[in-house]
Amino acid sequence: MTDTNQPTVESSQEEEGTQEITPWTVSSTKGINYDKLIDQFGSTKIHQDLIDRFERLTKKKAHHFLKRGIFFSHREFKEILDCYEQGRGPSSGSLHFGHLVPFIFTKYLQEVFNVPLVIQMTNDEKFLWKDITLEESIHYTVENVKDIIALGFDIEKTFIFSNLDYIQYLYPNVVKIGKCVTLNQVKGIFGFGDSDSCGKFAFPPIQAAPSFPDSFPHIFGKYGDQIKSIRCLIPCAIDQDPYFRMTRDVASRLGYQKPSLIHSKFFPALQGHNTKMSASDQNSAVYLSDTPQQVKDKVTKHAFSGGRDTKEEQEKFGANLAVDVPYEYLTYFLEDDDVLSNIAEKYSTGKMLTSEVKSYLINIMNQMNQQHQQARSMVTNDIVKAFMSIRQLNY
Repeated sequence: MTDTNQPTVESSQEEEGTQEITPWTVSSTKGINYDKLIDQFGSTKIHQDLIDRFERLTKKKAHHFLKRGIFFSHREFKEILDCYEQGRGPSSGSLHFGHLVPFIFTKYLQEVFNVPLVIQMTNDEKFLWKDITLEESIHYTVENVKDIIALGFDIEKTFIFSNLDYIQYLYPNVVKIGKCVTLNQVKGIFGFGDSDSCGKFAFPPIQAAPSFPDSFPHIFGKYGDQIKSIRCLIPCAIDQDPYFRMTRDVASRLGYQKPSLIHSKFFPALQGHNTKMSASDQNSAVYLSDTPQQVKDKVTKHAFSGGRDTKEEQEKFGANLAVDVPYEYLTYFLEDDDVLSNIAEKYSTGKMLTSEVKSYLINIMNQMNQQHQQARSMVTNDIVKAFMSIRQLNY
């Protein structure tokens, strides 16, 4: 557990390069060193024995995100499995493919564990950090919610809320968390300076409050005095961990279980592994709203290849899969392990060309986009309101 009295903005410089990881900035000169991040963040690597136990308990095949190390780190996920094993409850306008990763995995976890899900839309954060109006942030939230619903979440078990709309229910816990965290601690954890707006300083407790079950009395109120013993599991990219290290530090002081986390790696930009996708660069990402031609052009022209410069060199030396973006995207979106392994073997030994791998990826991404756009076209404003309405969930 991190001591919030100590600065924890994650920046390191070593022989392999410099990397800086915050909830708002991810940069590395030579690729992200995830083992170093685990050491710095104080989290735990997901080993095969944990995956084996997950499969044994749930009687479900582990998601390929787990098997391939895309979700690679955790905090107290073992305790989530303990609870499951014991059957114990409480005694931009458009998202890009990188945004899909935590939602795909979250949907899988909800189905496996058969549990309620709350999805927090931080439209206040977008307004505070980006050069947009509050009205634009609210509009983007509605559009993003449509993308999320289109992934197929169960309305009977899913509550989606925006901070701006739901703040009156969060605020009691926001105040409690805020009282436990000093200004110096917030500066140390998030790297805020004197020139940052006070709104940024006030935001972390708002992000943290949904980790506590009594922030949702309409969902968990039936547990009465036992409500604080309910555990929360948060799938997220590793750069969001500082929020929840802070949350875990104050949880026991407020009488709650510490939230458990399971961390994903960064989804790389088309241009390479040294950054994650950015909505500010249209050619760094493939969007769920892109046309088939746009997908083809982006992958063909902008996806960084680990293949060789000429066909002859590729056939002789093979591709470097460690830096090849099209192949890495396939590890996310090609579910068949045997097919992926076959591509890896052929591509790395020169039996497959970069153009063939890119073509394979383009077909998969266009299929996903077509399915998503069709599903999204069926999501009306009334359906959005239904998902975001304050109501009991059936679980």
